[in-house]
Amino acid sequence: MIIILSIIVVFLVIYVLFTDEIRTVKERDPAAKSALEVLLLYPGLHALVVYRVAHQLWQWKIPIVPRWLSQTARFWTGIEIHPGAVIGHNLFIDHGMGVVVGETAIIGDNVLLYQGVTLGGTGKETGKRHPTIGDNVVVGTGAKVLGNITIGGNSYIGANAVVIKDVPPNSTVVGIPGRVTKQEGQKIDSLLDHTHVNDPVMENMVRLLKRIKHLEEKTGHRSDDSDADYKI
Repeated sequence: MIIILSIIVVFLVIYVLFTDEIRTVKERDPAAKSALEVLLLYPGLHALVVYRVAHQLWQWKIPIVPRWLSQTARFWTGIEIHPGAVIGHNLFIDHGMGVVVGETAIIGDNVLLYQGVTLGGTGKETGKRHPTIGDNVVVGTGAKVLGNITIGGNSYIGANAVVIKDVPPNSTVVGIPGRVTKQEGQKIDSLLDHTHVNDPVMENMVRLLKRIKHLEEKTGHRSDDSDADYKI
């Protein structure tokens, strides 16, 4: 009975201290049916709770224990957040498996990280070696943001993009390496739809292929390597 009561008390404390994060999950994830479901079943929230404790211990310069907590959270949730990272309010890690947040990473408020995201370094450099993520940023599935770079607020990093340079605010980044499509003055859609982001290089390629096909039809001549149908 004492154990059960202790568990209930712990969850009540988490609910009180992480009310904003729980509300954020409910707002952004249509699968979240209740606060109790989020509290009990969402690994992103669990990893964040453990991180808050580990981060405080890290700031107190307590050895080993903070890293032990972060690795324990990694074992249970699949999310690795170094206790030295600095994380703002209302971080939402959706599903979260494979997410890695490095030691000197800084994450602003209202950020969304999808599964497989890495906020990592680029080598053995010392000092600030991980990215700074601004407020209201979305980092899509499998994206890698590497090095001491800054991602401006209200930006979107497309799925599987590899970003190694600074990104201005209100931008969309896609591709490998990441390429920026500016959206100055327009805030990224709060619905966080990361399936309808176009690659500007691919769009230009498609337009070029259409232009070539039009010219070939107009002249009645096709080059030897153009026998195959265009897939545009």
